[in-house]
Amino acid sequence: MEFSRLNYLSSVLVFFISAFFFPITVTSLGINYGQIANNLPSPNDVVPLVKSLGASKIKLYDADPRVLKAFANSGVEIMVGLGNEYLSKMQDPDKAREWVKSNVQAYLPATKVTAIFVGNEVLTFNDTSLSDNLLPAMQSVHQAVVDLGLDKQVTVTTTHSLAVLETSYPPSSGVFRKDLVGCITPILNFHAKTGSPFLINAYPYFAFKADPKQVPLEFVLFQPNQGIVDPETNLHYDNMLFAQIDAVYSALTAVGYKKLSVHISETGWPSKGDADEAGATPENAKKYNGNLIKLISQKKGTPMRPSCDLNIYVFALFNENMKPGPTSERNYGLFKPDGTPVYSLGITTNTAVGNTSISGAGGSSPTTSSGSLPSTTNSSSTGYLSISSAVTTKLVQMVPIAALDVLVFDSDLTKKMVLGHMAIVAKHVKDHLILLKMLALFVLFIGLL
Repeated sequence: MEFSRLNYLSSVLVFFISAFFFPITVTSLGINYGQIANNLPSPNDVVPLVKSLGASKIKLYDADPRVLKAFANSGVEIMVGLGNEYLSKMQDPDKAREWVKSNVQAYLPATKVTAIFVGNEVLTFNDTSLSDNLLPAMQSVHQAVVDLGLDKQVTVTTTHSLAVLETSYPPSSGVFRKDLVGCITPILNFHAKTGSPFLINAYPYFAFKADPKQVPLEFVLFQPNQGIVDPETNLHYDNMLFAQIDAVYSALTAVGYKKLSVHISETGWPSKGDADEAGATPENAKKYNGNLIKLISQKKGTPMRPSCDLNIYVFALFNENMKPGPTSERNYGLFKPDGTPVYSLGITTNTAVGNTSISGAGGSSPTTSSGSLPSTTNSSSTGYLSISSAVTTKLVQMVPIAALDVLVFDSDLTKKMVLGHMAIVAKHVKDHLILLKMLALFVLFIGLL
């Protein structure tokens, strides 16, 4: 009888320890992993860093074999990229097939390549040859994926700047630019047929940078504010990113593609900038990325799509010292190249890059997008690829599960082990509410013994 009772109690204890302390992975959170730098850690050392953040996905801007090999058997989903320079070549079915075979199929199933993005912000480059080549390249790459039997696990898409929109405020008025409707509609039809998401790069930072006196900082940093109400839908928005996302949904609806899924392929905030780059500070970057990650972990949708989880890639993993452009371009990272955080996200990590203890986040550089409320949100691309997202959670070292098996044999040992756990928890857990809950559970557990 005592054995059965302890069996039950040990199972309960394992459940609560798992619920409170095992790392939480936010399945819709990704991070952009760019490498335009000469001082980054090896891909093998990046794997534990990404996993410590709780991110379940990364987005590359190429198909670096070192990265694909390093992330084998990691469980992390990977989106690989084909740069704009490949669009002309990828129209050739044979070349597309060879690329997919060498850069995707060769690493499956150990490495979880789940998507290929073909071209970055092509439609807003004002380059007719690129725009004309985009859809044929996407179709050719998708056909290669189908021919190789990978279409059940690998989707094909492309990324867009927010500048594809003619208007974005209020969100319900979002429409695509008239000069782009003719070329974007066939791409949307491709997404509808293949089941791939519509990817958008959205940066509320650029709206604030463009007009800091008119754009409330709290509104772009996910902080408490009065927000805005869309006069057409009466939906309330308390942050700019959600308004931008819903403007894209409105634009899709306006051209008959309401059911397409929208994912954010890049968003972030720089921790440093030039004198004319308002708001580029570690404090603001911490608030933007930290609050965004919390929203994603809460599985909150936008006002227009409340039941749809946010799928977001944060920009970026590392600061990249060889990015051209203003200072901000080199300071979007959550982490410095040595693996130390650029700033604290308010959500602690506990891991290491190589032999370096780390806790935080860092990255590469984003493409410019701007927009202010209540004026029209615009964006333009610098043409440089950027990185995206990551969730940070505390990794608390607990006694291995195997050690918990002894709980069924010795109630005194059980008490000692639980007390030992509580001592560890007391040192590492800063959230008093969780600590109180654990203390209450401990008292209940001891009482039952």
